[in-house]
Amino acid sequence: QVQLVESGGGLVQAGDSLTLSCKGSGYMFSRCAVGWFRQAPGKEREFVAVISRNGRSTSYEDSVKGRFAISKDSAKNTVYLQMNILRPEDTAIYYCAADPTILTAPLSVDANDYDYWGQGTQVTVYS
Repeated sequence: QVQLVESGGGLVQAGDSLTLSCKGSGYMFSRCAVGWFRQAPGKEREFVAVISRNGRSTSYEDSVKGRFAISKDSAKNTVYLQMNILRPEDTAIYYCAADPTILTAPLSVDANDYDYWGQGTQVTVYS
């Protein structure tokens, strides 16, 4: 089993930065690819970024490329999402998700492929 806890959300102005954290526990977490997804009110959950279990491969949704960066600290069992130059359209609940069966590139961007999910953290960006 894998447990995930997100933190770091908040209310920020457009152009500001935030760093989200996804703390994992459970013996399987180190074997998982970890993705970030988000869901805005009235919209479907969408892919944001993913990192492979060894941290060497990443992938991003087009609208966040160059602004967001995903990374992991294996010693801390934590995956981060550094979000820069935030826009009002980035407003959403952000979820991290993990799965041990996602092994090779291209890493999955489909939420249905991820078995373990956190509770989410709210990010609100105002203009």
